[in-house]
Amino acid sequence: MAENIDTPPETTRPHGIDTRARRGRGAVSNAPGRYEALETVAEDDGWEVIEEPVQIRTEVREERARSLITYNRSPDLPFDRSINPYRGCEHGCIYCFARPSHAYLGLSPGLDFETRLVARPNAAEVLAAELGKRSYKVAPIAIGTNTDPYQPIDKTHGLMRDCLQVLWEHRHPVAIVTKGTGILRDLDILRKMAKLGLVRVGISVTTLDRDLSRRMEPRVPGPEKRLQVIRALARAGVPVRAMVSPVVPALTDAEVEKILEACAGAGATAASWIMLRLPREVSPLFQEWLAEHYPDRAKRVMTRLREMHGGQDYSAQWHKRMRGEGPYAAMIAQRFRAAVKRHGLDAPQPELRSDLFRVPVKPGEQLSLFD
Repeated sequence: MAENIDTPPETTRPHGIDTRARRGRGAVSNAPGRYEALETVAEDDGWEVIEEPVQIRTEVREERARSLITYNRSPDLPFDRSINPYRGCEHGCIYCFARPSHAYLGLSPGLDFETRLVARPNAAEVLAAELGKRSYKVAPIAIGTNTDPYQPIDKTHGLMRDCLQVLWEHRHPVAIVTKGTGILRDLDILRKMAKLGLVRVGISVTTLDRDLSRRMEPRVPGPEKRLQVIRALARAGVPVRAMVSPVVPALTDAEVEKILEACAGAGATAASWIMLRLPREVSPLFQEWLAEHYPDRAKRVMTRLREMHGGQDYSAQWHKRMRGEGPYAAMIAQRFRAAVKRHGLDAPQPELRSDLFRVPVKPGEQLSLFD
């Protein structure tokens, strides 16, 4: 029996988009970012003319990056720097905690986040310049911790391969997180880096249920494709970590053990998990999505999340924001530990090497030694 969820119909939701126009997208609405002073709301013009909705297409604009490496001091993250060749993500995962970052661009964390994207064509050039500075201190760079570097638009823009080539030339360590099959196009570079202990990859598998995945992560390769990626990387000698993230209460939590078993069978050698996080605009967007796709589970999902965050939809406390607190969070952690041990995914991964770092000599620089 479905729970009674009082959600306004599509035609009355202020920022709702016709379902036909947003086919293949994650967000239900497109409310303006929190920094926008004015709101644009569609109104009936009074003419009784039935028009077919126009399918929302992906738009990509280019941005010349002035810097690329972003540093953080978060005590609960295993890295202190990252790069993002793209802003926004066409994968459209409704749960993506990076959605609020689109508000800084004057765009909506809703549909804009997955349809109005930014590519940074000079990303590799800027990265090389930053790595070449005398003041630069080498440490592993994380890629994919905000938006996926192997989202669909990378097929045409190819920025990830350009950046990866720069990292290889500098013998710089890198940790990559992705759901995209596009990573296999760069297997030649990854294989060389893996032989020197310079790379590891995390593949996120949220669910093995194809229907749930299609609704929740509409433009992400299906679960079986991601398992194939793990298998291909493992065969190439690239260390792969299975990422059971996010764990969604009452939707994917029952699959933790099955996901780990499937990933271990495909060749993953380590694993991690993160509980669903709903910072800022992600919470209302996710709740809209729940009401549309899983109204019978919406109350249970949100009740569990609030139990883990002191009654709030989300709490950003260090060391607690990733997994929450309380009996339910402890139960998931216990189940995860048991399954990881059972499938041999609990061995510590070797540290990425930083001692091989070098700044390549540019054409013409060597000759200057004889001037």
